[in-house]
Parts: sequence; structure tokens; C-alpha cells
Amino acid sequence: MEVSLSGPLREAADGVASVEIEASTIRELITRMLDRYPKLEAHMQEGIAVAIDGTIYRDSWETPIPEHSEVYLLPRIAGG
Repeated sequence: MEVSLSGPLREAADGVASVEIEASTIRELITRMLDRYPKLEAHMQEGIAVAIDGTIYRDSWETPIPEHSEVYLLPRIAGG
């Protein structure tokens, strides 16, 4: 699947806008992204969100990622 990266996550992934990666759940996606781009760890500590086909997931590690989904990694935005 193609995973698009937003803002500072892109910088932490050596400047790439998107990456091809195989993963069946959000947990697997995050694990593989960290293996490939260790600089993402700091952003993971702050928290990230995963958008799958327009739905945003936070801390939903076991959520399956359907084949051919549109997937984005987004930095968490603090707000009130």
C-alpha cells in the first residue's frame, strides 16, 4: 500500500512524501515505518494519527487496513 506522510513526519522520513509498505493493521504499519525510518520515533512519542479512507484513527492499533485503502500518517494536533 502507499502511505502518504504529512508535515514533520515527511521530514523525519528522509523527505519522502509517500512510501510503499506492506501492513495489515495499524500496529504493523507503525512498526514497519519505525523500522524503515527510526527518526519517526520522536513523533510517535508525541502521538500520530492514521487516516484510512478518510477516517482518522488514534490509538486503534488493531484496526485492519483494507487492501487498496488511501492511508495517511498525520501528526497529532493539540487543541481544545
